[in-house]
Amino acid sequence: MSTTERPRILVVGGGYVGLYAARRILKKMRYGEATVTVVDPRSYMTYQPFLPEAAAGSISPRHVVVPLRRVLPKAEVLTGRVTTIDQDRKVATVSPLVGEAYELPFDYLVVALGAISRTFPIPGLAEQGIGMKGIEEAIGLRNHVLEQLDKADSTTDEDVRRKALTFVFVGGGFAGAETIGEVEDLARDAAKYYNNVKREDMRFILVDAADKILPEVGPKLGKYGKEHLEGRGVEVYLSTSMDSCVDGHVVLKNGLEVDSNTIVWTAGVKPNPALARYGLPLGPRGHVDCNENLQVNGSDYIWAAGDNAQIPDMAARKAGVENAWCPPNAQHALRQAKVLGDNVISGMRGFPQKSYEHANKGAVAGLGLHKGVAMIVMGKVKIKLKGRLAWYMHRGYHGMAMPTWNRKIRVFADWTLAMFLKREVVSLGAMESPREEFYEAAKPAPVAAKPESEKAKAS
Repeated sequence: MSTTERPRILVVGGGYVGLYAARRILKKMRYGEATVTVVDPRSYMTYQPFLPEAAAGSISPRHVVVPLRRVLPKAEVLTGRVTTIDQDRKVATVSPLVGEAYELPFDYLVVALGAISRTFPIPGLAEQGIGMKGIEEAIGLRNHVLEQLDKADSTTDEDVRRKALTFVFVGGGFAGAETIGEVEDLARDAAKYYNNVKREDMRFILVDAADKILPEVGPKLGKYGKEHLEGRGVEVYLSTSMDSCVDGHVVLKNGLEVDSNTIVWTAGVKPNPALARYGLPLGPRGHVDCNENLQVNGSDYIWAAGDNAQIPDMAARKAGVENAWCPPNAQHALRQAKVLGDNVISGMRGFPQKSYEHANKGAVAGLGLHKGVAMIVMGKVKIKLKGRLAWYMHRGYHGMAMPTWNRKIRVFADWTLAMFLKREVVSLGAMESPREEFYEAAKPAPVAAKPESEKAKAS
């Protein structure tokens, strides 16, 4: 960590907003004008809309993440967590991966912590659930699903087999619907290579407490998405929730009980709880309370955006929607980050702030290979697409939204190769404990017990 007399702009979080805001600030900043410091527990940013495709093997996991130090060569990137913020002293406490925590002074602060999975106190969820917020979870889910097929193919125990081939997904928003669509595709393809496993032997279940899935694309496309998944053999249970899943025994509110080794939790997100320790004004759901300039209310040197911020949706409010807030999606995060970066530079130079206003351009979702839904907003006209064309829209939009040309090219190369080569169905389950085999080979041999005659001589 460098020490400098220059003002420090501290960016807390290296996700979508943190990365793009830091890039914007570095681009607009004069040479030597300030030091930009980015703090995040991971040394990379994850493009979350591609996690379902990474879980299905359509994209290499390495291509879904962007290394912060490579993309921000002029910034100071620290791998750790900001645990507390003292606003009076303008000092943040940083807890690095190793070693003692230390204080880091700052002059301007950007809060971009993002969100974490929203969970409930359901018995067994912490032990059995698999999230879909990070690339590690996507890789883990892929290996886990293929490992279940390995188990089912190799066992003669019908109960073990049934439990291995039952897959439960909780949450019917973008993350849940896209993940179950991609994973069902993966399992269907993989089953061709097993002698004792067929798609008909598997059971896919999607559960949501709401009365529809994919609310982001509207009721008609949501209904199409539900019917499409059901046509592929997915059981969709709406207006219900999961009561418990202890030891993989799933109990739903509607009375259904199944045994499953795979319980994927995608039932929404909530702001990072670390925000509560920063002394910032928070909204009713724990978001940082900001004005239309992306400044934290009551402060002229702190900005926030993305999933951890409550930003007024000025476009919707001008259209007559009262108390409208920007939804937590990549469309808003990208645009907010750029305005935020400009406002930090303006604030540092004493210029007026610019308000954030962006009209919703629609939403796209992929439901597996060549399948999707899309709602494109053009002025007052909403164009609704489904099937292969919507899937192309989904890939095209997110492919171009992927940060850096390096990653864009790699993602499009993955898709191009997949057109000619079959999907990889290799399970690397040993990744979860890669040293286990070496430990078995290298662990000390047990000390042999001395014979009774030798014990007698020693005494």
